[in-house]
Amino acid sequence: MGIIEILLTSLGLAMDAFAVAVCKGLSMKKFDKKKSLIIGIYFGVFQGLMPLIGYLLGTTFQSLITSIDHWIAFILLGFIGGNMLKEGLSKECEKNNDKVDFKTMLPLAIATSIDALAVGITFAFLKVNIVFAVLSIGIITFVMSYIGVKIGNKFGNKYEKKAQLLGGIILILIGTKILLEHLGVF
Repeated sequence: MGIIEILLTSLGLAMDAFAVAVCKGLSMKKFDKKKSLIIGIYFGVFQGLMPLIGYLLGTTFQSLITSIDHWIAFILLGFIGGNMLKEGLSKECEKNNDKVDFKTMLPLAIATSIDALAVGITFAFLKVNIVFAVLSIGIITFVMSYIGVKIGNKFGNKYEKKAQLLGGIILILIGTKILLEHLGVF
């Protein structure tokens, strides 16, 4: 997996956090920079840590499943991308409050980063530079989350569903590319 694929994967993973950040911005009466930074930090840190945990799990079991690793990457990325497409096509936007305390943010940060755990497992099979990947995912998610709060506060939920659709498409395409490369198609 090259730098471009890692950056695109980072962007795809950040879209769930972006969508939740848009909803957080919707619930703010006026844009709050401090709250936006806190939201970005929560989502960025969790999105960065989860692939590292997944990577460590994947390297532990790598020898057992090396022959099917490309299928695992394809299925996991396809499943995650499919779920993001499903959420993006649904009509509802979860209305969140504008609180950014630990009790509110921890479940949101975990929920939006579970897919990053699965992607981290695929990183172990693909021999990815995990330091670059973790930093890329964390930083891009932080920035996208901060921007998401601002957009949500200013424009409403116009971009939330589109972000989820884009993220889902990116992950499905990367999973397909990984499978086709291992099958020798290109």
